Amino acid sequence: MSADTRTRSPYILARAEVRAVDRVSPNFVRITFGGVELDDFGTPGDTQDARIKLAFPPATGILPDIDRDTDDWWGAYLAVPEAERGSMRTYSVRDLRVTDAGTEVVVDFVLHLAPGLTGPASLWASTASVGDELWIVGPRRGREDRSGIEYAPGAASRVCLVGDETAAPAIARILEDAPRDLGGVAFIEVPVAEDVLPIDAPAGVEVHWLPRGGAAHGLRLLPTVLDYLGDTGHSEITVQDAEGEDLVWETPVYSGSGEKIAPSAAHADRYFWIAGESGVVTTLRRHLVKDLGIDRSQVAFMGYWRRGVSMRG
Repeated sequence: MSADTRTRSPYILARAEVRAVDRVSPNFVRITFGGVELDDFGTPGDTQDARIKLAFPPATGILPDIDRDTDDWWGAYLAVPEAERGSMRTYSVRDLRVTDAGTEVVVDFVLHLAPGLTGPASLWASTASVGDELWIVGPRRGREDRSGIEYAPGAASRVCLVGDETAAPAIARILEDAPRDLGGVAFIEVPVAEDVLPIDAPAGVEVHWLPRGGAAHGLRLLPTVLDYLGDTGHSEITVQDAEGEDLVWETPVYSGSGEKIAPSAAHADRYFWIAGESGVVTTLRRHLVKDLGIDRSQVAFMGYWRRGVSMRG
């Protein structure tokens, strides 16, 4: 790694254009972005669940200019007048392709278009076409600090990955980047059966798709996961209401609530990664840590969005 890479910001701000739009299922649209400014983006083979920011054009459809000659990308974004800078949302990378022709970043968008659930990102993705532009903020290639990545199984030989449709792209990327001898299970709740998408998972990881088919959010995911973990006391399980609270964000090394995390070797053979709607994630956290006694240092709980609030990606 060069000295310049070490000293510069771990993130890049890149202007990118839409190269392809594919409606891969009723509720997912897969958009491929390209452009010369992406040549320093990401680390192929170690993308995992890396979070990126997408900045969408405002209502005028005109993507504003943002100063890229600074390492303070956030300050540069805020320097654009609010009416001109549009909206920014957080997403995961579904695929990162690096070829002689350049770098392409693939993002799977969930099309939550129902009243009260949609937002600027979903609306933009629903009408995106080749040639459209937006801004992408993501990890700088060559950095060793793995910026934006929470997936950290350590020496665990088995994993349990849990999420809804908003976490599906990250789970897919984790499994496709994983060592081929990894073992474990993944549970992914999606709106309908047609939203089941292929994942090149290691042979030792069982991937279970759970279509809701009209059921309430989390009511297929929660009992399935708890049954798998041997929790038999959830006959009348309800999703914990996270309204008015910050999105839960608890990893083996960070606590959004300020909880002290003591390193532990307990359960070092397995690692849990859970993401999606904050109320569902909080409910699972309570059962895993309090009821099942799973060591806090082996679990990452991440609320990507909250029920009743427009989707933020």
